[in-house]
Amino acid sequence: MAGARQAVGEARRIVVKVGSSSLTTAAGGLDADRVDALVDVLAKVRGSGEREVVLVSSGAIAAGLSPLGLRRRPRDLARQQAAASVGQGLLVARYTASFARYGVRVGQVLLTSDDMSRRAHHRNASRTLDKLLAMGAFPIVNENDTVATDEIRFGDNDRLAALVAHLVRADLLVLLSDVDGVYDGDPGRPGTSRIAEVHSPADLAEIEIGSAGKAGVGTGGMVTKVEAARIAAAAGIPVVLTSAVHAAEGLAGGDTGTYFHATGKRYADRLLWLQHASTPRGALVLDDGAVRAVVEGRKSLLPAGIAGAEGDFAAGDPVELRDGTGRAVARGLVNFDAKEIPRLIGRSTRELARELGPAYEREVVHRDDLVILHP
Repeated sequence: MAGARQAVGEARRIVVKVGSSSLTTAAGGLDADRVDALVDVLAKVRGSGEREVVLVSSGAIAAGLSPLGLRRRPRDLARQQAAASVGQGLLVARYTASFARYGVRVGQVLLTSDDMSRRAHHRNASRTLDKLLAMGAFPIVNENDTVATDEIRFGDNDRLAALVAHLVRADLLVLLSDVDGVYDGDPGRPGTSRIAEVHSPADLAEIEIGSAGKAGVGTGGMVTKVEAARIAAAAGIPVVLTSAVHAAEGLAGGDTGTYFHATGKRYADRLLWLQHASTPRGALVLDDGAVRAVVEGRKSLLPAGIAGAEGDFAAGDPVELRDGTGRAVARGLVNFDAKEIPRLIGRSTRELARELGPAYEREVVHRDDLVILHP
């Protein structure tokens, strides 16, 4: 295979994401034929023995609507969680039965944003997915909607898919929906054209991207898919964005959908999660010297550089690092509880160790647990 999409045909580990609207009826129930059609494609790709596939599947909340007598996706979190509780079992059961036609076992992995921003949980997620693939099971990933709160939600599975692609060191991310790519206008209007390739975010700067579809069963839309494609591409992973009915062609490298070229290089898994999946629990205000040290010097944040703190956070939580104007310049995992910060402000680690003990002779945010937001 030659041309721009050669990387698609050469990809050996692939993450595929499918949206709710591609799996369910307008009433909210699972469409068995649609699920089977998708599984037929994925099983064939996997069956060659040369390619591994991880599926990030929406549909739990949507699948639970009809059984609970709900006509549309509820707005309140409690009913969303109830629908997810009912629907997740139905969704996995449907996949299990469908993959069983090919003698393939399914493994379920449910994630929350909070899981992924914490070091130990992040490592566990990575190990679990790697082991499932090594043992021949087919991993199906979804957000754990039954326990996720508003503060720790990914918000949509498109972004989750981009982060999972990086987590499993995928060679390709394929985003499937009910639209066959990015268009230079409303695809329902005459005269609009599909954008076949995106080399950089600048290629879409003048394009108005659409929102969620009319079915009312999903949370995304083209906006979240393009943002997910940008996250993955910036981390060195090419992306194909196409419709579920064109999944086979998209996975084969055919001229379907929109192909996003990789624009960056891979970097530490956990930092990608920290930047794109974490929700800050508070903020640390830095003096000018600390801002320069962290942003320009890529140094750790020491107690002496802190001018103030906001929020109620615990050690290990993500926090924003702000300059004197209130602008967030970085995000990192803090090593102290919020209640400990006031007695650390402006003091040297040596002084703190002498007064409070050796546990205080350390960074407030280590540079290995920190991402720059505004260089």
